[in-house]
Amino acid sequence: MKFERKMLGHLLVEMGDITPTEIDLIVEQQQIAGLKFGQTGVREGFFTEEELAQALATQFQYEYIDLDKTVLDQSLVESLPAGLPHKFKLVPLKRDDQTLIVAVSDPTDIRSLDNLELQLGLQLQLKVASPSKIVRFLERGEGSQRVLREASEDFKLQLVKETDKGEEVLSIEKLTADTSPIIRLIDSTLYDALNKSASDIHIEATAEGVVIKFRVDGVLYQATETIDGRFKSPIISRIKVMSELDISERRIPQDGRFKVRLGGKSIDFRVSIMPTVFGEDAVIRILDKESIAADMKGLTLEVLGFSEKERERFRTRIREPYGMVLVTGPTGSGKTTTLYAALTEINTDDEKIVTIEDPVEYQVKGVVQVPVNEKKGLTFARGLRSILRHDPDKIMVGEIRDPETAQIAVQSALTGHLVFTTVHANNVFDVLGRFMHMGIDPYNFVSCLNCVLAQRLVRIICPHCKKEVKYSQEVLEDAGLSYEKYADFVFYEGAGCQECSGLGYHGREAIVELLELTDELREKIAAKSPVSELKKIAIAGGTVFLREAALEKLFAGKTTIREINRVTFVE
Repeated sequence: MKFERKMLGHLLVEMGDITPTEIDLIVEQQQIAGLKFGQTGVREGFFTEEELAQALATQFQYEYIDLDKTVLDQSLVESLPAGLPHKFKLVPLKRDDQTLIVAVSDPTDIRSLDNLELQLGLQLQLKVASPSKIVRFLERGEGSQRVLREASEDFKLQLVKETDKGEEVLSIEKLTADTSPIIRLIDSTLYDALNKSASDIHIEATAEGVVIKFRVDGVLYQATETIDGRFKSPIISRIKVMSELDISERRIPQDGRFKVRLGGKSIDFRVSIMPTVFGEDAVIRILDKESIAADMKGLTLEVLGFSEKERERFRTRIREPYGMVLVTGPTGSGKTTTLYAALTEINTDDEKIVTIEDPVEYQVKGVVQVPVNEKKGLTFARGLRSILRHDPDKIMVGEIRDPETAQIAVQSALTGHLVFTTVHANNVFDVLGRFMHMGIDPYNFVSCLNCVLAQRLVRIICPHCKKEVKYSQEVLEDAGLSYEKYADFVFYEGAGCQECSGLGYHGREAIVELLELTDELREKIAAKSPVSELKKIAIAGGTVFLREAALEKLFAGKTTIREINRVTFVE
């Protein structure tokens, strides 16, 4: 045994993980602790589990495997006796008629490996991985299966009904004596969507049946196999019951909301139901306020992915004493998140910040937040008038949808308030047309406007399965890139792994184009100059357009050509 320990020590020295004198220190500690040489070295901090695994692989001439870059074959795990991977602390990788390839942390445990071969009737082929990665890998694989199993079998969501006396929890038992398969299906769908960090659930009626899709990082993918068509009505009826909508009305759109309590936290769901050719479709928007609140604590322009140049330009504009900061982009492009990051940066105790939103998605300490309630008559315009009587310094208007709100927001910016707001438009110049169309006086509008920020979100390549790729001439030229210049450039894509549910992307970052209003630009806009002329002035003033911002992310190895083509187009 001494000879083997010495060999392992020498290998670790050769690999540069420890010095020769440290071998003696580890042996000394080993005798006190009564552990193996490798275990002692890891425990005492002389080398890491990864370094030990690599040394053991070299010592016994096995291949070392990094499980972070491996996808678990769930069907292979299920073909083995229950609990066996955990019992023997191994990850099954591949199997044929006579051989099973496994990752283990300790290839010296001959007795256990012999027992395993006898039990399975298969010859083992070993690879070596670190023990903590094996445990984490198995827990992750088993965890996702357990979640789905619990959700589909006996998981109970608590539906919360808001009454005049407060919140009343409606347990499943109160609603129905026996938990029907439809209730289990909807509960498991909600649960699965929360685990996958989906923003929306789409339930679509088709000729083949019911299709359930999740929107994750802004992109839809099918979450389950197509469900038999006879369940169309029961599924929609269940959602209507949860949202307190009229289950007998199937010919007109209906909107509602419900709240669910899960593991001590409440999650809001907004529901929209619409009649289609094959039945009714539902879209459920998930508002997990507590998760959002946790994310909000570290919310800065850096976290959103703003480039350093755009961060500094935007920060200058949001710190001005009055005027209007306008953020634009389509639904789900992160406009509200950007405004909250801006408010978080300028939020001080000596100024009053009031927001009016529909709904209040984030709750921010020190900010007065007003939710729109159109049923009760509290519209953006009416709420904004009331806010102005509350002596605010900074105002945030969730969205400008109508001429009245636009008019009040512009007047507020002209009379000494700093107004943050959003509007739906494609780029910074389309915004100008939107306000003119609402009947706003061009001179007043450009006078109050500090800056316009157009924004999109691009998905970021999953770091766990990131790989190098070379693009063909056709792909590069379609993206507006020179083949001669970029033929040998190293681009990246995600192969798809367990961490990213096989999508190849994990998380999103913002790309922005920021137009700062100068006196020259104001004069040209008020004189209704052509957009081509405005663009030249904007470029001279430092504006980077969305496509260029997307290309910066591509060249930095953060995203893919396919992704930037999805959110921007070649100009």
